[in-house]
This record gives sequence, C-alpha cells and structure tokens, in this order.
Amino acid sequence: MKLPHNRSTLSRTLLAAAVLAAVGTAGAQQTRLTPQEKRITDEAIHADLQGYETTQGRIQALNDGGRSIRDYGMAKAQCWLDVSFHEYTRNDRSAFPQEALTESEKLIVDMENGVAPIPTDTPLVNGAKYLRDDLWQRLRAIHGTPGFECAQQKVACGEVELVHAGNEFNQQQWRHSKPYIQIAEDLVNDAEALARQCGAGPATPAVPAGPLVANVLFEFDRDQYRDIRTYSLESVDRALATLKDEGLTLEGVALVGHADRMHGRGHDYNQGLSQRRAQTVRELLVDRGIDPDKIRYEYRGDTQQVQQCEGVKPRAALLECLLPNRRVEVRFELAR
Repeated sequence: MKLPHNRSTLSRTLLAAAVLAAVGTAGAQQTRLTPQEKRITDEAIHADLQGYETTQGRIQALNDGGRSIRDYGMAKAQCWLDVSFHEYTRNDRSAFPQEALTESEKLIVDMENGVAPIPTDTPLVNGAKYLRDDLWQRLRAIHGTPGFECAQQKVACGEVELVHAGNEFNQQQWRHSKPYIQIAEDLVNDAEALARQCGAGPATPAVPAGPLVANVLFEFDRDQYRDIRTYSLESVDRALATLKDEGLTLEGVALVGHADRMHGRGHDYNQGLSQRRAQTVRELLVDRGIDPDKIRYEYRGDTQQVQQCEGVKPRAALLECLLPNRRVEVRFELAR
C-alpha cells in the first residue's frame, strides 16, 4: 500500500543547503537506492535522501553554470528526479524509483559533458504501459518546430508524466494512473500554447499557428449534448477563449468522432455512434458562435483507441478507463 503524499517539486522538499557540497562527485556516478526490502532503517532512508540531494545539486550546478531550467534536458532531468522521489516517498516497491532516477542522471551526465543535442527518447521505464497515444503524438509534433524553443520544458515533463501514468497503470490500474494522465494532458495543452505564442508579436505575419485541440467526452453508448462530461465542455470553452486572448484567426474546425470498443471492434454500430457524437459537437459549436461553414466532421468508430484498458475489471472501472476513446476530437485550425 502506498502512503499518501502531497506532490511538490523535489527542490522544495529536500534540504537544499546540503546539496552543493556534494556536487564535486559529478561525472558518471550513478546513485543506487537502497533495495526496498532493506529500506527499513533511518540510516538507509537518510542515505537515499542524500543521493536525491546530490542529484538535485548537480542540476542546480548546471543551472548556476548558465543552463536554463526551461531547457529540454534540464527540465527532463528534473521531472525524472521528481517522479522518482514522488514514488519513493509513496513506498513504491518496484524498480520505478531507481530507473527514473537513473534516467535523470543520464541526462545530467550528458549535460555535464557538453553533449549536443540532448537525446529526446523517453523510455518506458519499469515496463510502464504506453498510454494515450494521442498525447504522445501531440508532444512529438512540437519537436522540431520553431515553437519547441519556448515549449521544451512542458514537452519534457509531459513525456515523463505519461511514463509515470503508465507505471501506475501497471501497478494499480486506471484509478491510480488517471491523476497523472490529467497532469500530462495539462502539460500538453500548455506546451501547445507556448509553441503557438513563441516569437509572436504585433509584426508577426498571418501564418499557420498550429491547431488548438480539445476533446469532448461522452458517457457510454450516448451521443447527445446532455451526455457530455461537463469538464470536457470546459476544454472547448477554454480553447475558444484562447482564440480571443491570443488574437488568433479561426481558419476552420475539424471534428473527428470516435467510440470505444465495447460493442465489438469494427462494429457498424460504433461507426454510427461516432458520427452522431460529431454531429452533436458541431451543433454546440454553432451555438457558441462558430460559423457552420467552417466546420467539417468525420467519424472513425472504434478504429483509433487511445486507451486500451486491457485487464481492467470490473465493468464500471473498464467503462471509466475507456472514456478517452468516447470522444470527439475538436481541432481548431488557426492563423496568427
């Protein structure tokens, strides 16, 4: 059983004053946490905390040397360290705390040695489940774009949180992974916003600004306005507010309807269900003032499941886990 822990950044939790003295041991050193079965004495726990402090100190030294905390490598090293420490304090008995800590140290060593570019691969440590392919794809789309310069911190941490969520799914199923999926989704939205705004100014010409994405989620086997999860409607309204706040021009809206797999993969019923959901979202956008001539929609039934939920039981938990598949993806196509 994991103990409850108030999630905060490691830099606020550890004893920062003790950190810098240990930085001289940088280089290729790897911190080894005490094996979980031996983590039963104050001395063992103190030694592990000292290892975390040392690793935090190496990140601090890189920052003191001029590397921004918003840099991709710095952000990813910090986020790996944070999730490692978070799970360590929650008494995670798996290899996840050690493997996440090791990923942090690999990046630190690369930065200390001046490696460029920093690797952008994100391993599924401890055999973490690959969840939410749609979020992974949105993060990958930012890499290599001009906006990545401004969004790299959020991209890096979004990738790490998706791995964190996948680890929780393996250990305690959907209920425990859901909060970390939400953190990742928020980071993806923030990354896309930062990428859109990167370099923008009054003299910026009207060029494509990248899509603004919201997902409208439906209850199982439902397709009407009253069947939409309220918080997903809020994501649409936030997107519309962003259009105004960022001074963006709406070029068009693409709606893609989806269904989960509960009626059987490839079932014609799911095609119709996804179509009706897309039509419902089209109507709600028109009600919110979107020109109907700018809206197009398509429907894909159960062919693009972003959450598999294999092995999730009982049925109520499975239906909740499959919720991200019962969606209409709303892609606002923008120009600045």
